Amino acid sequence: MAEITAQMVKDLRERTSAPMMDCKKALTETGGDFAKAEEWLRKKGISKAAGKEGRVAAEGLVGTYVHGGRIGVLVEVNCETDFVARNPDFQELVKEVAMQIAAASPKFVRREEVPTDNMDKEREIQRELLKQQGKPEAMLDKILVGKMEKFYEQVCLVDQFWVKDDKKKFGDMLTERAAKIGEKVSVRRFVRFEVGEGIEKKKDDLAAEVAKTLGQG
Repeated sequence: MAEITAQMVKDLRERTSAPMMDCKKALTETGGDFAKAEEWLRKKGISKAAGKEGRVAAEGLVGTYVHGGRIGVLVEVNCETDFVARNPDFQELVKEVAMQIAAASPKFVRREEVPTDNMDKEREIQRELLKQQGKPEAMLDKILVGKMEKFYEQVCLVDQFWVKDDKKKFGDMLTERAAKIGEKVSVRRFVRFEVGEGIEKKKDDLAAEVAKTLGQG
């Protein structure tokens, strides 16, 4: 079997707009054959879902989730038609999104929403830490790329790993569900409340508790 390289995965993603992990799996399943890999993605409905990006999703639902009366989430998830908004699969997806937000506590939906000041501050902090660790100056920018990816995984919903499958990005799960539903699906906005948030006190790790509960579900 041909070795599946990062460049091959990148090339297939550019050709199909499918998620990275699905591109890698497609190439692995087809022995590195690009034509067969594209066909594999189409049969799974993954590239079809990715191709919906230019379409407008203005219908949908506002979902809610409350954990133990201590953490609450409101989230707006959009689809293209009211018919799909009434679909049980879509309604279940909205619930999954709300539960992810409760458990993983993202600050933004996607990285494009992160303010420049926040990114600059994080880079400055990470650069200073790397210097303290004695990393060569010439290597700092390259290392910082990986550090910023980790930062996005912490604060951006679609870049986080799914609490029910820590090998899958939440955004990839959304793409797969959109393919099954048959319409473009988009998380527009959310708010997350936690009892006592912002008040100085001994803080229990409620987010970890939620994540643990979901992992057992």
